[in-house]
Amino acid sequence: MKHVVSVSLGSSRRDSRAEVELLGERVLLERRGTDGDLEAALGLIRELDGKVDAIGLGGIDLYVWAGRRKYAFRNALRLARAARKTPVVDGSGLKHTLERRAVHLLADQIDWKNTKVLVPSAVDRFGLAEALAEVGARTLYGDFIFGLGLPIPLYSLSFLQKLAYLLLPLITQLPFAWLYPTGKEQEKTFRDWRSRYYLWADLVAGDWHYIRRYMPEDMGGRSVLTNTTTPEDLAFLKARRVGRLITTTPRIEGRSFGTNVMEALLVALSGKYPLSEGEYLEYIERLGLRPQVMNLQEEA
Repeated sequence: MKHVVSVSLGSSRRDSRAEVELLGERVLLERRGTDGDLEAALGLIRELDGKVDAIGLGGIDLYVWAGRRKYAFRNALRLARAARKTPVVDGSGLKHTLERRAVHLLADQIDWKNTKVLVPSAVDRFGLAEALAEVGARTLYGDFIFGLGLPIPLYSLSFLQKLAYLLLPLITQLPFAWLYPTGKEQEKTFRDWRSRYYLWADLVAGDWHYIRRYMPEDMGGRSVLTNTTTPEDLAFLKARRVGRLITTTPRIEGRSFGTNVMEALLVALSGKYPLSEGEYLEYIERLGLRPQVMNLQEEA
């Protein structure tokens, strides 16, 4: 049996375990949270190294993109280098392919040219952001608003890309927890000036923890496009009157796993690392990975 483990800086309350059969292989998928403890994550990766087929990094980005340029976070590189034998991935390769593809596949259900989209962090999901620009959605890139706490909405992807070229070499050297909620911080929600940008949008897309953190009490039937959601997250979304939940990764035993888990799964199935963009797309097609749409208020 193939064995894939996501080592996450997120809350251990979200831990899960599932067995699946894909392409004739049995695979055990696990998610293990370390509650924001970087040293615990390092220790767990060293313990798993050579014993599992692939490791995913959760709750932290190893790489972020701006156009075709890739920037590595210092803290995440330290984690990845703790494994000497087992491949370590963060989901960025899959985000760049799976999420871009999902936007185009949803064109028969969403009139993108007449849809306003909020992406709280575009550098974390640059493939998604580029795809939204390609289909003509009116998109607000919230990197300054939600990442840096500055009331500067951006509507131009090319302008965001130029700013990213200037800022990412510096930002990626900062402690990751300054930029993204880890551990118990992921469980906190806030209602402040940032929440009003959700009400401008018809659909909010991107990382779940960014989306959840500032979501207003009443989403008024708006849609959410994201990746990892648990049964608890579904209850949260229903309570805030989200109309549709669209997940880019499949639901397995009641939850959709993160892109880092799914990328590690593809690496384990292929027996190869790294995979090219074409190879990611080949496995996405072979596995039939398509966005899943849930009408939450109808279910409620």
